[in-house]
Amino acid sequence: METGQREDQQQATERRRRELLEAADRVVLRDGPGASMNAIAAEAGITKPILYRHFGDKGGLYRALAARHTDALLVGLRAALDAPAERRDRVERTLDSYLAAIEARPQVYRFLMHPADEGQPSDQGEQGFDVGRHSAPLLRRMGEELAQVISERVDLGPGSDELSRTWGHGIVGMMHAAGDWWLRERPFPREHLVRHLADLLWGRLASSGDLPGGPGF
Repeated sequence: METGQREDQQQATERRRRELLEAADRVVLRDGPGASMNAIAAEAGITKPILYRHFGDKGGLYRALAARHTDALLVGLRAALDAPAERRDRVERTLDSYLAAIEARPQVYRFLMHPADEGQPSDQGEQGFDVGRHSAPLLRRMGEELAQVISERVDLGPGSDELSRTWGHGIVGMMHAAGDWWLRERPFPREHLVRHLADLLWGRLASSGDLPGGPGF
């Protein structure tokens, strides 16, 4: 096969994959954790074997959707961290970026982070996505990304690598747990949660200087 033909075929495959992910997104927005391969194939106007051909299995489709949404979330978090503002404001904007994202698309969040409710009717005998097995790597990825930002921007002194990784994963864990609880119960406005979490973080973070030569935090 000619090089040009291979490139055209690859582009067509990638385009079709994006279209299938967009169809999957629509089903997830509608069905949340109850989204099934049958429903996604029907939404895309294809058979389930064709869907498997593109993603291998349910886990492959889940990982592709997770990467798609995690990438978008990280873009928002980085933009908040890079905002021209005082450190406290950037911390609050970063927290709010995460919470606003899960509030705007709660069904997507629940699909990514929660298995389908027990006892939920299956789709033509199909079991739900094994979400619990795949959600932990998303949180680890976010924790590593934030740890890198902290290590590049904050002067933590001796043991900075240990501290930055601890802080990165700890902050992500805090955002996830608090956001999960808040999204389920909505006990008060989002800005209150942002302020409360920022207050919790602010002690050592406020007293640490920016890393010399770094972009600042």
